[in-house]
Amino acid sequence: MSFLKKHKGNLFFLAILALLFIPQTGTPIRVFMQRLISFSPSEIATKERILLKDYNWKLAGLHTNAKNLATSEGKVVLINFWATWCPPCLAEMPSLQKLYNSYGDRVDFYFITNEEASVVTKFMEKQAYTFPVYLQQTQAPEAIRTNSLPTTYVLSKEKEIVINKTGAADWNSEKTNTLLDRLLSE
Repeated sequence: MSFLKKHKGNLFFLAILALLFIPQTGTPIRVFMQRLISFSPSEIATKERILLKDYNWKLAGLHTNAKNLATSEGKVVLINFWATWCPPCLAEMPSLQKLYNSYGDRVDFYFITNEEASVVTKFMEKQAYTFPVYLQQTQAPEAIRTNSLPTTYVLSKEKEIVINKTGAADWNSEKTNTLLDRLLSE
């Protein structure tokens, strides 16, 4: 009994650590922690922005029509690379869904995943997400190619990469809404 009293703090820490490694409990804990530390993404300074010169990118739609990014040239665009197994991706999804609900008719959204369609469909239905998901048919343009998840880009009508955010963020923030409103009015 004295052993338990003496090592109560250490045992509690080990129990929490063990919970993190069990997928059924670890993933929700990691998602929750990511949400706690997620902030609004930062805009790239005007002089440091690069242009997306190549908009030719063929995408297969998951429960939506196939699309080529070229159809979005001259529009405000949000591109998000994500996966269902990625805790930071899962952490930012609710805020991205809210942003899509607010701007889906004015901003072109592309949610890109390389997972099996059946896995993504099941995930989307379970979470009741309605944003458009695409699978890559050709390689992404070089300026927006990434191996990190999640990575999100916001493009202006003038083809500038205005946001390049790797990691979870709070996308449905006043700061992001103000930025999108400004980009749409330009």
